[in-house]
Amino acid sequence: QKSPASMTKIMTMLLTVEAIESGKISLEDEVNISANASKMGGSQVYLEENSTATVEMLLKSIAIGSANDASVAVAEKIGGTESNFVNMMNKRAKELGAENTTFKNPHGLDEDGHLTTARDLAIIARELITKHEEILKLTSTYETTITHANGKSLWLVNTNKLINWAPLYGIDAN
Repeated sequence: QKSPASMTKIMTMLLTVEAIESGKISLEDEVNISANASKMGGSQVYLEENSTATVEMLLKSIAIGSANDASVAVAEKIGGTESNFVNMMNKRAKELGAENTTFKNPHGLDEDGHLTTARDLAIIARELITKHEEILKLTSTYETTITHANGKSLWLVNTNKLINWAPLYGIDAN
């Protein structure tokens, strides 16, 4: 078992697209940004406390920019609290047969006991991309711009280096 780091977001995205598919949330829903979400370190899109963002913007921020703050905001929207969402992550992992996985957060920053295996991540990723192919459009996007509720724009470049090199050589990775 190893720490999955940002690969954790595969499960966060899976639960997000499943919540959209079930009608629990929609891409247009406004999400209130908590102090907890706004204070996340690492990769982020600089969400401001007491602002709002759409589920669609947050999902793009997670899929393209690996945004920790967006991961927490979505987790709080779907689970009510971050810890409820983490419970949902662990329950879904077990349902999928990912028996050697324990999530402690929705973003992947190091935390004791936040562990998985390559096999378990493959199981979760397979579920995401075979049942929700639309997520591949986001995860393979090289760059995009998001606009915050305050009107400020932020340029996102995909953190996946296998996608990033292609435009340098005139190759369309999409």
